[in-house]
Amino acid sequence: MRIVLLCGGSGKRLWPLSNEVRSKVFLRLLTSEDGVKESMIERICRQLNEVGLLQSTCIVTHHSQAEITRRYVGEDIPIISEPFKRGTFTAVALAASYLHEKLQADPNETICILPADTYVDTAFFRLLHRFPDVLGRSKADLALLGTKPMQPSDQFGYIVPVLPKADGKYAFVEQFVEKPNERTARRLMAQQAMWNCGVFAFPLRFMLTYLKDKGHPARIEEWLENYEHLPNASFDREVVENTLPVVVMEYKGYWTDLGSWMALSGHMKDRTIGSGHISDDSTNTHLINELPYPIEIIGVPGIIAAASSDGILIANKEHAHLIKERLDLAPQIPMYEEKRWGSYRILNYGKDAAGVETMIKQVRLAPGKSTSYHLHHRRQEMLTVVTGSAEILIEDRRYQLNAGDVLQIPAGVKHGIKAVTPLELVEVLLGSDLAQEDITRIAVDW
Repeated sequence: MRIVLLCGGSGKRLWPLSNEVRSKVFLRLLTSEDGVKESMIERICRQLNEVGLLQSTCIVTHHSQAEITRRYVGEDIPIISEPFKRGTFTAVALAASYLHEKLQADPNETICILPADTYVDTAFFRLLHRFPDVLGRSKADLALLGTKPMQPSDQFGYIVPVLPKADGKYAFVEQFVEKPNERTARRLMAQQAMWNCGVFAFPLRFMLTYLKDKGHPARIEEWLENYEHLPNASFDREVVENTLPVVVMEYKGYWTDLGSWMALSGHMKDRTIGSGHISDDSTNTHLINELPYPIEIIGVPGIIAAASSDGILIANKEHAHLIKERLDLAPQIPMYEEKRWGSYRILNYGKDAAGVETMIKQVRLAPGKSTSYHLHHRRQEMLTVVTGSAEILIEDRRYQLNAGDVLQIPAGVKHGIKAVTPLELVEVLLGSDLAQEDITRIAVDW
């Protein structure tokens, strides 16, 4: 069996810690059993490894998140990069084509699709091992995973099974209902409906046949060439609701997707992360502060206070999800990004009367790590080494820079930076469209 993790997101629901690049799955706010801070993606990879499935896992993510994904999962997991965000159907289709074409997966092999923000016990992942047997026994093309609802909710899809279950292990699906109102949810719960965990399993041949019958591309290059023009479609609506028969297995443990500050804060070991304090009478309040300035909370219960380079959020936990609607009206430049080599923070951004843009970044590279060997077309860079020493590759020639050294790199010049020791730079960019990606990579490693 192959596991495909769908990893990404717009980074709005847990703003300002999350943004378009550092989505919620990369926030190290959870604590492992041995007391180590970990992110959602690190937790799920650890659990997949515990049940012997990590070695057969690949990840699909948007190209802007490929480097931060690599930073968190290491070098051994294949990452499939999407050029545009086009929904779960397109992501799954690209993964199926990749497994078939690049990894030579057997068409009869079971493919299991998982969202990377699932928060469950490790027993959840042990249950995945049953999918190949359930698909074989039921003769179904598609198998799902559901769980018993904790309360009527309009935030989840519902799976209505045909009862009783076959062999006590799975049930055929009678109906899907996507995010019903509370009254309908109560009626569905009376019919033993389950919340949809967002997990799908199918033989690879099923998806390959489906794509062929619908006239979709057969090769990865064709997918990537047409990605920009593909519709934004969900796998649920495009495939699940149009497939028969479908079966569902029930997971009887704890399950949530940690999609809000309310849900996430309930699983945080520490009430305060970063500089600041919460008074004793501020019950059920959490503070996460990435800024160097302390935040003091006195006499305010039930709130989330989160601060980063992207902004500051002070909200009642029950209403914090409304930030997504506000961010939809005012898109922002991500002010903090993590890369496979380190991180950078935007200190200032502006435009002069002539339309020339200026951006100042604080850049940190871990020792031994390097940027790609690349060039920019519409910007020039001026680098100042603040601390540490660096090896610079410019137009195939190598130089050494130390603290206090300054380097100017014109547009169109090939260059790369490697940290000999822990390295901090101040980078000044001049040009146009500085908020947009402007990079041609010559080599990832050099």
